[in-house]
Amino acid sequence: MTGQILIVDDEPAIRRLVNAALGRAGYAVDEAANAVEALVIARRPGCELILLDLGLPDRDGLELIPLIKAMDRELIVLTARDATSEKVAALDLGADDYVVKPFDTEELLARVRAALRRRAGGNSTSGPVTVRNIVIDTVSRQVLRDGNEIHLTPKEYGVLTELARHLDRVITHTELLSTVWGQAHRTDIEYLRVAVRGLRLKLEIDPSSPELIRNEPGVGYRLVGF
Repeated sequence: MTGQILIVDDEPAIRRLVNAALGRAGYAVDEAANAVEALVIARRPGCELILLDLGLPDRDGLELIPLIKAMDRELIVLTARDATSEKVAALDLGADDYVVKPFDTEELLARVRAALRRRAGGNSTSGPVTVRNIVIDTVSRQVLRDGNEIHLTPKEYGVLTELARHLDRVITHTELLSTVWGQAHRTDIEYLRVAVRGLRLKLEIDPSSPELIRNEPGVGYRLVGF
């Protein structure tokens, strides 16, 4: 596989665990134990994805997010901080995903694959986007489930296409509301809940146990392709 993945964490045991999992999956890996090392390695040509701990000894990881994103790197936060406010802050600063320790290595690998697909342009909406048994055609504005057209309201369609543009990435409530309803409704979460409820009823195999549109409590939603 091309490109490097950088693990930024001050705990050697975590770095070893993640490095081993990525290595078994065929990825090339670099490591950094602090913010200074991380910024040096992240600037190197070929670095594509950073797994970033927020609790670094020399600088808060949140401060690194905009610096890393300015380098055009994919970034997954990998941290013990599980407060909703921390997740929202990281995502609003530009993080592409957020994984809380302790974590399942297979899920982490799935998130890594999704991030690298995004980087390669695998979720472009210039043509039809296929997610499991759903096809979203942004040119004809058609949504198909198992080959059958599904009729969505304009707001349902807006939410679905925005999630599809960032496949496998958590999109915050504020982002979705601002994009689909406009800045004046950026805090009207009930509007978003109604639209998501409608999408689940129309697209999920079991709307009471959604597998396609996942909720990150207090943060936002994710369209799951993996």
